[in-house]
Amino acid sequence: MPTDHLSRRHILQAALGSGAFFLLPHLALAQGAAGDSQPFSLDWLRDMARDMAQRLHAPEEIADPEILDQVDYDRHNQVRFRPERSLWRSQGNTSPVQAFFPGMYFRNPVRIFTVEDGMATEVPFSLDLFDIPEGNPARQLTRTKGFAGFRVQDARTEIDWMAFLGASYWRTSGYSGQFGLSARGLAIDTAIPDGPEEFPLFTRFWLEPAENGDLTTYALLDSPRATGAYRIESRRGDGVVQDITATVFLRDAVDRLGIAPLTSMFWFGKNTPHVSPDWRPEVHDSDGLEILAGNGERIWRPLNNPPGTMVNSFAAPGVRGFGLMQRERDFAQYQDDGVFYDRRASAWITPRGDWGDGSVVLTELRTDDEIHDNIVAFWQPAAPTARGQRHDFAYRLDWVRDNPATSAIAHFTATRLGAGGVPGQPRPKGVVKVVCDFAGQNLAGLSRDDGLSIAVSTAQAQVSNTAVYPVVGTDHWRALFDLSFADTSDAPIDLRAYVDHKGTAMTETLILQLFPSQLRDLLARAP
Repeated sequence: MPTDHLSRRHILQAALGSGAFFLLPHLALAQGAAGDSQPFSLDWLRDMARDMAQRLHAPEEIADPEILDQVDYDRHNQVRFRPERSLWRSQGNTSPVQAFFPGMYFRNPVRIFTVEDGMATEVPFSLDLFDIPEGNPARQLTRTKGFAGFRVQDARTEIDWMAFLGASYWRTSGYSGQFGLSARGLAIDTAIPDGPEEFPLFTRFWLEPAENGDLTTYALLDSPRATGAYRIESRRGDGVVQDITATVFLRDAVDRLGIAPLTSMFWFGKNTPHVSPDWRPEVHDSDGLEILAGNGERIWRPLNNPPGTMVNSFAAPGVRGFGLMQRERDFAQYQDDGVFYDRRASAWITPRGDWGDGSVVLTELRTDDEIHDNIVAFWQPAAPTARGQRHDFAYRLDWVRDNPATSAIAHFTATRLGAGGVPGQPRPKGVVKVVCDFAGQNLAGLSRDDGLSIAVSTAQAQVSNTAVYPVVGTDHWRALFDLSFADTSDAPIDLRAYVDHKGTAMTETLILQLFPSQLRDLLARAP
């Protein structure tokens, strides 16, 4: 991923947590003359995207680029907007909206419009709306016609609950008020071996507020190989729920088209404690990828911080849901009272209609710090793309604590790695122990004597010493096994596992990808 995206995460975290915000003009000042308004609809926006796709890509001019280069992180945070000018502030329960100021890391101009009674009116950018310290180069930014993005606040508390900033990214505060992972409009050629990733931009937004605080966001997407028209209807309850409708037009073929992409951070967790010297037990916004396949199978894939870039594809025809989840909710497992990783939302995608044949693609990048987003997940259509194609898709995006697609089948709650063998006896070389905790309603009434077993399949290692039993004094169970691997190989070890009871799967399917180099580092610490 490009460095500007990595900075986007860091700067957005700072902006949402420090009060260094950049606001929009008051609605009365932003409306302009009545003649400035134009009719607006989603069909009109689709027509605009379709017409743009038939022409060569013409990116918006970046005005005053030499000045933007001087508005770095520190100078960016010095800029303040006059808070009384927030859009829709003090208008009942309507959510106030405030814009982010442009700068070094957010150079592309983003135009913002309000929509009322089917009419759209642009919110003009003006330096007069901001308090900018003497000597700050932001004072010289006189030619730009756009902002960097916007954020949405609660009308009563004026605390943020959603933000759009950078490329086609957005985030919400989820169920707990803590911002974490991101969604984005479209992913193009993420981690392909023979070319750079293309990051489409949301270049224009049309904002339609509701009196109850909900907000509908329309967005125009543009990039060298794609355009798109998006409708994102956001509402709050037990978390944030968004109904998303999008139409994408391709200017040219795309090797890897990512629909409904999610982006997150995984530095280390229970399954990778050896990759970081940090004092905290775990650091991640998400700890696994969950998939609900078209045939009803549930898949859980714990995330990795791999030695290098890894891309894994999971066949998912007629996929019923997928998401990047945060299952660990115990503060003691993080010990971070600054950013509260235990409160980060899970993000779950539920397709509307049948998306057809395709795969859920997971990309994991190596990282050595929590400021970098290194996880991407999306759905990729199976059919090849071509110039002139139109893709229509709709889905629901839930930013919640737990998966809304509930099931009685047991789910895995933790995966740990350690030295293999039997305690008190010499540890065998090249053997790692895999310990998997799981819990579920369907385990009620079962005991250690009921014959539960774990079924493990892998072609790159040998499995031995399997066991399954309830953990004394808790409501969860444990499955464990030893894994012997070749001491000279560096090829990833892929395995699938589930807990069986008399021919019935009692758990979701666990998919693990392990790396011999990391396993050797882990075993080197064993006595």
